[in-house]
Amino acid sequence: MSHRSSKGIEMNGGHFGFTYLSAQLTAASAADAVRSLLQLAQDAVPSSHWQKTPLILKATAGFRLLPVHQAESLLSEVRKVFNSSPFLVPENSVTILDGTDEGILAWISVNFLTGRLHGDRSVGTLDLGGASTQITFLPLNKATLDETSQESLASFELFNSTYRLYTHSYLGFGLKEARFAVLDASKQTLRSHCFPPELNGSWVFDSVTYRYGGHSDGLAGFNLCYSEVRRIVGGKLHQVDEIRHSPFYAFSYFYDRAVDSSLIDFENGGVLEVRDFAQKAREVCDHMTSDSSHSHFLCMDLTYITALLREGFGFEDGTLLQVNGLS
Repeated sequence: MSHRSSKGIEMNGGHFGFTYLSAQLTAASAADAVRSLLQLAQDAVPSSHWQKTPLILKATAGFRLLPVHQAESLLSEVRKVFNSSPFLVPENSVTILDGTDEGILAWISVNFLTGRLHGDRSVGTLDLGGASTQITFLPLNKATLDETSQESLASFELFNSTYRLYTHSYLGFGLKEARFAVLDASKQTLRSHCFPPELNGSWVFDSVTYRYGGHSDGLAGFNLCYSEVRRIVGGKLHQVDEIRHSPFYAFSYFYDRAVDSSLIDFENGGVLEVRDFAQKAREVCDHMTSDSSHSHFLCMDLTYITALLREGFGFEDGTLLQVNGLS
């Protein structure tokens, strides 16, 4: 059985993974959220299998950004809920995942599920969360290994094979953090050329409500938006020549925004070139209105994805990405 509910739980063959737990929750609301997810698990898993079904929660970048005491308070409440459940709770089942492990686990998952774990058939992975982004791939060129710092290389053994991956997690370069970086939080109203000129709206970020709207000069559009977004990624990420023509799977917000803008199908995903994101970003940004049915952030988000792929990671416009909802 494979199922993902709208409440953020993913179920595969009796193994349950919580796919979303906001770092903005209070300890009490975090516990309530997990209880509701566990109820879904109990409804789906036969009671005879509860004690054999492990519960594991790995918090990602949003929690890595929190002060230690706040993150631990949230996770402590989750542990209490886990321990009171009828499921199997392994030792250290509730922890914060570091960026390197996040990238490695995503790479293993994608390549195992697609039968590409061995040799030069593997694919790289791109993950774009709310607070961080990860790039992970198996280098085939010796120059990549020689020119990469040891902090971005990770070795492990799996199925009697040794893998040495390039993996790098960029904290603060997730989609939600990028929005905040583009906007000037020192102003009473956050204004950008990535919004329709006449727009006035509100956005809750880190439990604070911000007002946002179009730029005071009355101008908007892709070129102006790209200039704003480019400054937060240009020259900030390590670029590897080998990736320019290598196959990659992209998921999380890459997938979400591709679906939102009708670039790919929700169920099946699709194959996109980097330029497809750029073209869609231009289309959305140059024709956006304040009463659009799309999110007011769609122009900014698509433009950020374009700049991240081009200016950040250094992909060429013709690089192919398999975009799927694998998060």
